[in-house]
Amino acid sequence: MPARADSFLSKRVLLACLVLIAASVLVYAPVGRFGFVTWDDPDYVAGNVHVARGLTWQGARWALTATDVANWHPVTWLSHMLDVQLYGLNAGPQHVTNLLIHILNTLLLFGLLYSMTRALGRSAFVAGLFAVHPLHVESVAWISERKDVLSALFWMLTVWAYVAYVRRPALGRYLPVLLLFGLGLMAKPMLVTLPFVLLLLDIWPLQRVELGGADQSWLAALARRRSEVLRLVKEKLPLFVLAAIASVVTVLVQRHGGAVAGFVKVPLSIRLTNAAASYLAYVGKMLWPVRLAAFYPLGTSTPVLQASLGALLLIGVTALAIRAGRRHAYFPVGWFWYVGTLIPVIGLVQVGNQSMADRYAYVPLIGLFIVAAWGAPELVARWQPARFALPTAAVCVVLACAALARAQVRYWSDSIALWQHALDVTEDNYVAHTNMGLALTEQGRYGEAGPHFAEALRLRPNDAVAHNNMGAALMRQGKPDEAARRFAAALRIQPGSADTRLDLGEALALIPGRLADAIAQYREALRIDPSMAVAHYVLGNALAQVPGRIPEAMAEYRAALRIRPGYAEAHLNLGTLLAQDPAQTSNAVAECRAAIRSKPDYAEAHYDLGDLLADIPGRLPDAIAEYQEALRIQPDYVDAHAHLGMALAEMPGRLEDAAAEYQAALRLRPDLLEVRYNLGNVLERVPGRLPDAIAQYRAALQLQPEFQPARQALNRLLAASR
Repeated sequence: MPARADSFLSKRVLLACLVLIAASVLVYAPVGRFGFVTWDDPDYVAGNVHVARGLTWQGARWALTATDVANWHPVTWLSHMLDVQLYGLNAGPQHVTNLLIHILNTLLLFGLLYSMTRALGRSAFVAGLFAVHPLHVESVAWISERKDVLSALFWMLTVWAYVAYVRRPALGRYLPVLLLFGLGLMAKPMLVTLPFVLLLLDIWPLQRVELGGADQSWLAALARRRSEVLRLVKEKLPLFVLAAIASVVTVLVQRHGGAVAGFVKVPLSIRLTNAAASYLAYVGKMLWPVRLAAFYPLGTSTPVLQASLGALLLIGVTALAIRAGRRHAYFPVGWFWYVGTLIPVIGLVQVGNQSMADRYAYVPLIGLFIVAAWGAPELVARWQPARFALPTAAVCVVLACAALARAQVRYWSDSIALWQHALDVTEDNYVAHTNMGLALTEQGRYGEAGPHFAEALRLRPNDAVAHNNMGAALMRQGKPDEAARRFAAALRIQPGSADTRLDLGEALALIPGRLADAIAQYREALRIDPSMAVAHYVLGNALAQVPGRIPEAMAEYRAALRIRPGYAEAHLNLGTLLAQDPAQTSNAVAECRAAIRSKPDYAEAHYDLGDLLADIPGRLPDAIAEYQEALRIQPDYVDAHAHLGMALAEMPGRLEDAAAEYQAALRLRPDLLEVRYNLGNVLERVPGRLPDAIAQYRAALQLQPEFQPARQALNRLLAASR
């Protein structure tokens, strides 16, 4: 497959780009209809209060300092915020953003390889595999993996900038390399291996090191040119420094977040054997990409055969690459690209409980694709039919990958499909059971969720997350006693969890006589993490229920607002407490309006504001407008219908409208005694509606025969009609 040089604007290059775009769209087109999944999406977008506000200066400051989900990646946070700013909390367009970045990565990879090698077919083959390989589905179809495709974008841009610098070295051309690399590290720190890859590219295809005679091994040739190699290493020292800083920050953040497992929990022997087995597994899944799962659990041991084969693969292919590297420089470059870029996530530093992950292969597989693209033509160079057979085979391989990837994409359509597939293709997968339970719980299918939570606990009886998730499910079933026991079990395992303290407090607050215990848990959560705005908020809710502690409750709401100024619920509840003092009515109104500014579709805030305005002389029309807005947002808001009816009844000529609102409330809740009585009062004042008024008074008495206002009104009307 000889290289043929074309300009970047040639028809063949443009056609290759169009085919790569079409293939990517064909595989990933369904993602635009997908929603969020239970795994990480709530933390990254759907339930993240900072991201949910869109792109703001306050959010940007948070992104630069946040260590949520045990990561420091401000560029990724800003990317999610921009999505919310543009599309709101709509998952479909955010999936499309991932796809667009992936397509751009594919085109940049193709252009990069072609610019360095002028091998159009081989570059297109590598990019085609990158575009549609099933192992990349997780990175593209999972919103939370924005950090993967985004960091890869900066990876590609950094290499582009580096190639431009190599061709015309100058400080002004080196600075973009540093900037893009730094941004990439701030999207996902897996880019720490990029300086190493740039050294590989110096050898091939940039050929910045002259390797010498053909009789030498690859390493021997490099050793003889060590002065040149050292010069290239020194050239990248600023990049290595950035990578070192990012590595230290990442380890500290992940340890602080509890994501890094210690050697007691995961011994070195397990880490080493799993790493060797994983190197083999990634190669296997590249060649035969089936039975892919969102999570592969890390066992207490790795099969000896799998670990041994993995070690043999590493040793054997490495020796072969070194031996053949002088004649076939792409071989060691591609192989060490694969081996080196996986080191941060291969499990030597165990982050999380997975043995491996498809998303970790997003960039590393490029190395193996390069070996295949340049190696296959050389293997069959002397076979005459290869001129036609090899391109045909390459197309067939890409098409097969595309078909398998399209099938894999559908598993990411929703949480149920995702985790059921994971359970089908893996064993003892406690994470899949936990997330399946959460997904079923969100759909109200509690009976089906229970066995999954129970199985997760059977597999991991000392897993705090499993206990906590079961507690959350029990809360949704209205079983706070059982939920409290689960949260307490989680705290015995992980006593320093502020979130679990918060969950336990909320369960205790629903148990009669346990409010004081709930308050104690909220205070302990705040002792662990004073920045938890939600803990201040729920503590305020609890204190508001205790006689004489209203000032403390208001202080907690204000503390929540200092941490999260746009906390709509805290504004509203503070306003509700202020409204108890007539002298504070104007401040209460201000808090309700602040809640609405933060959350315009907050029906309860519009309703409460309506109640406040209704008591202010001359503000009844404004109150009516607020009740109507609450009903526009939530048409089945019974109290809003009832209070709107009361307000309309006081307005000249609006009695029929008032009656209609009372009737709307009664259609939703026929047992509302006072609403029936008030409806009777209104109908009594409407000409020709006395029979209807009598019917309403009678209906009220059927609900409560001793209700004297209705009895007196009914007797009065009956006496007048005689």
